[in-house]
Amino acid sequence: MKKEILTFRTVTYTYHTADGEITAIDNLTFSIGEGEFVAMIGPSGCGKSTILSLAAGLLSPSAGDVVCNGTVGYMLQRDELFPWRTIEKNIRLPLEIKKQDTTDHRVKAKALAVKYGLGEFLQSYPSRLSGGMRQRAALIRTLASDPDVLLLDEPFSALDYQTRLNVTQDVSSIIRREKKTALLITHDISEAISLADRVIVLTGRPAHISHMHEMDFGEIDPLKRRENRAFSKWFEILWKELNG
Repeated sequence: MKKEILTFRTVTYTYHTADGEITAIDNLTFSIGEGEFVAMIGPSGCGKSTILSLAAGLLSPSAGDVVCNGTVGYMLQRDELFPWRTIEKNIRLPLEIKKQDTTDHRVKAKALAVKYGLGEFLQSYPSRLSGGMRQRAALIRTLASDPDVLLLDEPFSALDYQTRLNVTQDVSSIIRREKKTALLITHDISEAISLADRVIVLTGRPAHISHMHEMDFGEIDPLKRRENRAFSKWFEILWKELNG
């Protein structure tokens, strides 16, 4: 059995507003093993981003426990690269924030960028890069501080369809090669099927788990999964579960 990296135990989260209390998540229990890629899908507004905030420690549960056995890296919906900083300096930003901007860490971050095709763009500014390359730079920035688990908040949603396919291929390859644990939040059923080892389906708010599935493709390449005969079967199953 793989070591558990991220665990939610009977987690409930309630927002307090001027109009009263709103329960976003109710009695949520799941765990993610070391090196596992899990995708979570659910209706709009069901609390998916709240789950990521709880996993990152940005929020504390109203009840239950969230346990993360390691450090966390967070990748947002947009790349959020600073336009006045070069790609190299953008990648080093987490090191500066965590006061880890040493020569050794800089060398490792630069090597990671070179390894994944950003070497010739290190001194360029974000405006010179395509949307796909910017998102790759955002992932390298997230990886620069060597987190144990990656939290991915719909990181491909701002891209056009063709770019999205290419970038998901890139991101999946990098995460797998670096042996990172990942939790992806997405509205896109196809994306979840093509990327994840396991897909968790949430109910509407307050969110709890309705179904959980192991993706049984026997391969991890996202594009090859989309071509696989089992892809349409899984799409139909998940679509029906999401739509009642």
